[in-house]
Amino acid sequence: MPPLSSKTEKPKDAKGTLIRLLGYLGRYRVGLFFGVLLSVSANICSLLGPKLAGSAISAMGDEKNPGVDFDRVYRFAAMMLVLYVFSSVITYLLSFLMMNIGRSVGRKLRSDVMDKLMRLPVGYFDTHQTGDIISRVSYDIDVISNSLSTDITQILSSIITVVGAFIFMLHVYAPLVLVVVLMIPFYIMYTRYMMRKTRPLMSKRSAMYGSMNGFSEEMFAGQKTIQAYAHEAQSDLDFAVYNDGASDAFYNADFQAAKIGPTVGFFTNVSLALTATVGSIFYMKHKMDIGQIASFILYTRKFSGPINEVANISNEILSALAAAERVFRLLNEPEETADLLDATELTDVTGNVELKDVTFSYVPEKPILNGVNLKADAGKLIAIVGPTGAGKTTIINLLMRFYDPVSGEILVDGQEHRNYTMRSLRKAYAMVLQDTWVFHGTIYENIAYGRSDATKEEVVAAAKAAHIHKYIMCLSNGYDTVITEDGGNISKGQKQLLTIARAMLYDAKMLILDEATSNVDTRTERQIQSAMRTLMKDKTCFVIAHRLSTIRNADRILVIGGGNIAEQGTHEELMAQKGAYYRLYMSQWE
Repeated sequence: MPPLSSKTEKPKDAKGTLIRLLGYLGRYRVGLFFGVLLSVSANICSLLGPKLAGSAISAMGDEKNPGVDFDRVYRFAAMMLVLYVFSSVITYLLSFLMMNIGRSVGRKLRSDVMDKLMRLPVGYFDTHQTGDIISRVSYDIDVISNSLSTDITQILSSIITVVGAFIFMLHVYAPLVLVVVLMIPFYIMYTRYMMRKTRPLMSKRSAMYGSMNGFSEEMFAGQKTIQAYAHEAQSDLDFAVYNDGASDAFYNADFQAAKIGPTVGFFTNVSLALTATVGSIFYMKHKMDIGQIASFILYTRKFSGPINEVANISNEILSALAAAERVFRLLNEPEETADLLDATELTDVTGNVELKDVTFSYVPEKPILNGVNLKADAGKLIAIVGPTGAGKTTIINLLMRFYDPVSGEILVDGQEHRNYTMRSLRKAYAMVLQDTWVFHGTIYENIAYGRSDATKEEVVAAAKAAHIHKYIMCLSNGYDTVITEDGGNISKGQKQLLTIARAMLYDAKMLILDEATSNVDTRTERQIQSAMRTLMKDKTCFVIAHRLSTIRNADRILVIGGGNIAEQGTHEELMAQKGAYYRLYMSQWE
């Protein structure tokens, strides 16, 4: 189990992240414009309330003007009621508008992330946990979307309220504003200090949740193996480490963020106390009346309240920024090597493939292949064998351009394969891997995955050739039977036969089989091999096999060892040499 600290992500550019996030919001500038109008309208209505309240209180009379003017009191109260109701309705409309904008931004982000994932090289998925990627697509974007739906509205409303309240306070009695202004530096310094302290914790929290999701995904995928080895208790203990790490990260982040609200609230109460005290002094000196003091105190609360509210939601804002950092970090990942400007479509494929002095390494200074030379003539079956880790699958990855060689060339039909567009090159190959992949859909859809224009007759022919047609017809819905997620309702061998049928149906001149029959019995494997030889006539085939008995009829067998091709020839020629292939073959019969 990897240490949790290996997954801790440090915050980078919060300002840049915010600007980029605002760029997504900018796509909905019309909605935002109306949002600003609604927010201004709602807050102006709300800000007029304290002024009317002060006027109503003044209408109740004082020492100079005893007696209550009930008409004025009722009029001001009615105006307050109308304004507050109007403000509430507008606020509801604003919340509904921002909720839709937040949802739209989330949808756009998910679309961009999915589009990005489709353009990332295979190496990215080799080095990142699936659960962590899923966490960015789901959890992180949900955090961003929710923050945009609620927090942006709150911040916008707070800015308008603070500015409006300040203007109204100046209008009520300007000298008393100095008391409120004295507290502003404390707000700013404390909030900035806590934001710097809390932001790294929020980033760590997002990273720890990604690690926990990645571990969970691995455990769910390997549940049968866990139970087979009676490893449930240890898995629980391992998960507890990730769970505790995520819980501690959540607690530490929220604990620090939770300090902000009460502390800012303390500053707010101090400001109110000072305002009331100084206001009383002005009242006694006949500089202000009771109505003005009431209005001013209400505006003081309007002024400081939003600051307190923003402080309370600061943890959500920081969490959204941390989540956005992780999402944008994924969007910034380097994509697959772009096609050359003069790249051409690979058409009329013959199937001649050649590797010339190809060297490749996944990690610098640790070459997997070193100066490999290989020639596969059109229509030939090339078998690749060798010990685990020798580089067999690496050759396949290079043929498909999942990776590019460090040096050397790979030629397809006489042209360096980088001169072709990536899409047309890969469409020239059909591929069956040891790790089978089927998706939630009908059996028909799974077989026809690479050829949406295939007829029912062609799909059935491919299924018959792969020796799975009889099994399909025994199912209640035949080819319309729905395969559950990841093929949970069919066996591993049947999934492999489906992927073989898919490759047979795919109209490609070259075929790659990486242990393609490892999950079927020997008899079925021989039947498939025979059928495939007939169906793939005039097609170039690359076969990786551990069971050497299945490749005896290959046109050429390549033995990979020491980063190069140690031996090559037909089965008979290699057996006669009594070298590496001979030893591998004989070891399987011992």
